[in-house]
Amino acid sequence: MLLCLTASHKTASFDMLERLSRTPDDVAPNLLRLTSCVQGAVVLSTCNRFEAYVEVDEPVTAAGAVGVEAVLEAIEQSTGIPTAELDGAYEVHSGRRVAEHLFAVASGLESVVPGEGEIAGQVRRALTAARKDGTTSPELERLFQRASQAQRKVKNVTALGRAGRSLVRLSLELADSRIADWSAERVLLVGTGAYAAVTLATLRERGAVDISVHSPSGRAELFAKKHGITAVADADYARVASRSTLLITCTNAAEEPVLGPEHLQAPSAPVAVGCPVHTANAHARSQLVIDLGMPRNVDPAVAQLEGVALLDLETIRLHAPLEELQATDAARTIVRDAADTFNVLGDRQSVTPAVVAFRSHIFALMEAEIERARSRGDKDGRVEQAMRHLAGVLTHTPTTRAHELAADGRGAEFVAALETIYGIAPAADDDADDVRAATA
Repeated sequence: MLLCLTASHKTASFDMLERLSRTPDDVAPNLLRLTSCVQGAVVLSTCNRFEAYVEVDEPVTAAGAVGVEAVLEAIEQSTGIPTAELDGAYEVHSGRRVAEHLFAVASGLESVVPGEGEIAGQVRRALTAARKDGTTSPELERLFQRASQAQRKVKNVTALGRAGRSLVRLSLELADSRIADWSAERVLLVGTGAYAAVTLATLRERGAVDISVHSPSGRAELFAKKHGITAVADADYARVASRSTLLITCTNAAEEPVLGPEHLQAPSAPVAVGCPVHTANAHARSQLVIDLGMPRNVDPAVAQLEGVALLDLETIRLHAPLEELQATDAARTIVRDAADTFNVLGDRQSVTPAVVAFRSHIFALMEAEIERARSRGDKDGRVEQAMRHLAGVLTHTPTTRAHELAADGRGAEFVAALETIYGIAPAADDDADDVRAATA
């Protein structure tokens, strides 16, 4: 059974999402260690959501409660957040609802800005991380692969991607009201990850030319050389920051803020050779700080400084545009159809062991009767031919009905009926391939 525990900008505070994002990599391994009924786990952690997708091997009546309890315990172990503090900050999806939720998330339908493009890559990377940690499972693999397929179809068929704007673009659009001439801005970019590259490209689209980069993890030189901008060393960071008019932070390399009042109030001292020289006083012009980091990259205290304005993710999401209904409706139709297909195929797979067990039972009876007929003189094979035809007739309708029930989400009824009428149960997963081969 699939289960998803999700905390997002729709259910949790910004501070809670920030706390959840600090150590997300430990949650899935801890989850598998906590309970044997968890077959696999994939954790998706972004700036606006924290989700754990889990496959639970447990009776349907208990799977939801057991799975949620295990996820919450794993979160507490990994992040230090007591379970009680999470009350009301998350939602749970189970069974058939999980696929539709993930497909919608991957397509950008659940993002702060509908249709934003970064989430698709984040979903793919979540699966890659689970593979690396050995926490995924065949069903979760199928789920995440189909999510990527659904996302691509939404992107190709609907206008959602064109209507939606990324957090980077939205933040710079909000900055437009404060910036008259982008080419005159002295920009400092803090961070060198995927968001940094997108931010740099968007800045250049708007006409920014004076751009420097600093990396808390020491990657500034490489990033600057690749993109043709100026790297800022640790020793010069505060001085360059105090002279910059636009500062954009987007690093996940540090758990603590990388920009604070002490950086923006640095004394006006000469800058080392090789770094941009800005002779203007720190506050001759106002400074705009955009914090795209998760956890938070900027100390909120900078907003109290004279001449400094802070635009963080919480503020950005309040300005997210309304969904474009037509594009969103078309995208949701694609997502629902993809989820229905995923669930039908999964349900058919879930009744396959029961169908195999049923057919094996009938075929075993048939072979016994054929052998008995041979021992009694059936030399021309007519009895055998009739028995094989009868076995085909007897198995056709139940097999068809099993798949119909599975498509309606009622596969468990077939399994129960099989055990009640014939007293047989599906083969264990380890034996399923052997049984199929034997009855093919």
